[in-house]
Amino acid sequence: MNISLGADHGGFLLKVELVKYLEQTGHAPGDLGTSSSEAVDYPDYSRAVAQDVLAHKADRGILICGSGVGASVAANKFPGIRAAVCHDTFSARQGVEDDDMNVLCLGARVIGAELAKELVNAFLTARFSGAERHVRRLGKVAAIEEKYMKECKERE
Repeated sequence: MNISLGADHGGFLLKVELVKYLEQTGHAPGDLGTSSSEAVDYPDYSRAVAQDVLAHKADRGILICGSGVGASVAANKFPGIRAAVCHDTFSARQGVEDDDMNVLCLGARVIGAELAKELVNAFLTARFSGAERHVRRLGKVAAIEEKYMKECKERE
């Protein structure tokens, strides 16, 4: 699976660990930065990962910042991105199965590398169920997104 990863300075070291882990487990990780622990802005990496996922350059994305929250907030500004912070395997798996989550956000200051690997594994092995209730709910989410995107364009 092609996975795009991005991290700010707070998530840099965990990103390095996860890139190695993904390579070892047969995935194709695309490292979109950052490349050091020098301070950078998480929205830049959320944008890069979201754009890769939306352009189908990556099957899924992983974002890492200090808490995971900032990266998630920024990624969810992109129509079609369904990003969530997960710090337990149940959420990482069920987020895909029920909500078709396509970007996993992790907090490097919240979890360690071994738990992060478990979360990545749960995220990548899960598949959207396609159950009618979940499809219906995602349709409602898409309708909200479409409505507000349309209203924003009309105001321009």
